[in-house]
Amino acid sequence: MGFYNDFVLPRLLDLAMSNKQLLPFRERVISAAEGRVLEIGVGSGRNLPFYRSPAKEILALEPSPKLVAMARGAVHAGLPVQFLEASAEAIPLDDGTVDSIVTTWTLCSVPQAVVALAEMRRVLRPGGKLLFAEHGLAPSASVRWWQDRLTPPWRRISGGCHLNRPIGSLIEDAGFRIDRIETGYIAGPKPMTFMYEGSARPG
Repeated sequence: MGFYNDFVLPRLLDLAMSNKQLLPFRERVISAAEGRVLEIGVGSGRNLPFYRSPAKEILALEPSPKLVAMARGAVHAGLPVQFLEASAEAIPLDDGTVDSIVTTWTLCSVPQAVVALAEMRRVLRPGGKLLFAEHGLAPSASVRWWQDRLTPPWRRISGGCHLNRPIGSLIEDAGFRIDRIETGYIAGPKPMTFMYEGSARPG
């Protein structure tokens, strides 16, 4: 998760798209977080500077000890941050104990995305929200053809990233009700640049 988001993704984006294109996604998604917030795959802390009230506390989940150490030194918005060195498939929190969950370009590289989303639903309180910005399966058959064929080699060089995960369907199948979703390509190679942005609540 964090390795892809912090080391692989920025380098790939230099080739595939402008990093500046992702900034508005980060700002929109993170600005909607409130209360006790769990960020999945915080990596080296790229999102931490964007948190603002009504967020009250950040639980920063990351399985890589190296990235957790980097994130501890990252600039953040002054909110309390607690680091959880754990995977998204086994979130070390009690049921219904967070108000918002943030995931940005993470579901593509979580080894077991279905399990991770079930865990997110478990720890999210009734009425809480899942906020996401992800890339994934495109609507065009020709682009999907390339995504399916590129994903096996791509995973080996990109920290486990899948180009062809159907983000909206994965979220709904995990028991969430999508409140808002916006999709579309940004500039760059189409197999890598179909974006999903939105919010969902436990169904």
